Amino acid sequence: MKKLLITCLAGFLFFQVSCVNSKSNKENGSVVKIETSYGDITLRLFDETPIHRDNFIKLANEGFYDGLLFHRIIENFMIQGGDPDSKNATPGQRLGGGDPGYTLPAEINDQFFHKKGVLAAARRGGPDNPEKRSSGSQFYILQGTVFTPGALDTLEQKMNQQQQRAIMKKHLDQAQQELNELRKADDQDQFNIRVAEIREEANAEASQLPAKKLSAERREAYTTVGGYPSLDQEYTIFGEVIDGLDVLDKIAAVETDRYDRPVEDIQMKVKVLD
Repeated sequence: MKKLLITCLAGFLFFQVSCVNSKSNKENGSVVKIETSYGDITLRLFDETPIHRDNFIKLANEGFYDGLLFHRIIENFMIQGGDPDSKNATPGQRLGGGDPGYTLPAEINDQFFHKKGVLAAARRGGPDNPEKRSSGSQFYILQGTVFTPGALDTLEQKMNQQQQRAIMKKHLDQAQQELNELRKADDQDQFNIRVAEIREEANAEASQLPAKKLSAERREAYTTVGGYPSLDQEYTIFGEVIDGLDVLDKIAAVETDRYDRPVEDIQMKVKVLD
C-alpha cells in the first residue's frame, strides 16, 4: 500500500514550510486538543471546511486517534499522524498507509494558505488522485521555515513557469492526434511547423492570464513566521494551532529514522473541547 505523503511541488522540496489561514474568524469553529508526552497542542477547526471538521470531531469522539503515533516527522517541515496502523506498531515498522476505509472530498479554500501551525489533511499524490481527495484520518501540522524575499521572488517565477508549461501541455494534448499523423507520415518539416504554431498559441493564451503573485499578506507571513507556499491549493487546510506552537517545535526536533519515523514513539490523545 502506498504511503500517504505530503508531497512538495517540483523544485521546492527543501523549502520546509508550515500552514495557516489568512482570513479565518478565530472566534468561530470547534476546538480540539492533542495531548502528547511533549505537551498539548490546541487547535481550532474551520467552519469553512465542514466535511473535514465534522470527520475529525467524529473520529476524536470515537477515540479513534487515542494511542496513535506521530509516525512521520521532518524538522522544519511538519509532523504527521492519524495512521490507524500505528497503534501498537512494532519498532521500525513502516507506517503511513493506513486509513479508516474512506477518503474525503477536497475542501481546498483559497483563503487558507500554508503558514506555520496550520492543520491539514494528508492525501495520496500523483495522477491516481486528480480530485485531491483527503485521507479519512491522516493529518499533518506544519512547522515550516522562514523565507527571504528573494526566495519568494524565485518561487513566483517558478509558479508562472509551471503555469506556462501546463498551458503548453494542454495545447499539445489537444493536438496529439494531428501530431501523431504527421509522425506516421514522416513529415518532419510540417511536424516542426505545427509544434511551433502550438507553442505560439500556448504563449498567447498564457500572456492573457495575470501573473501569479503572492499577496502582501502571504509574503508577510512567509517571511516572518514561515510557511510552505508550494503546498498552497494542493491540500485541504481545515484548522490551525491556537496554543502549543512550542510543543510543535519540540516534537519536530525529535530524532527520526531513515523513514522519518521517530526513534521513540510519540503517542497522541485527541479531545474535543467545544
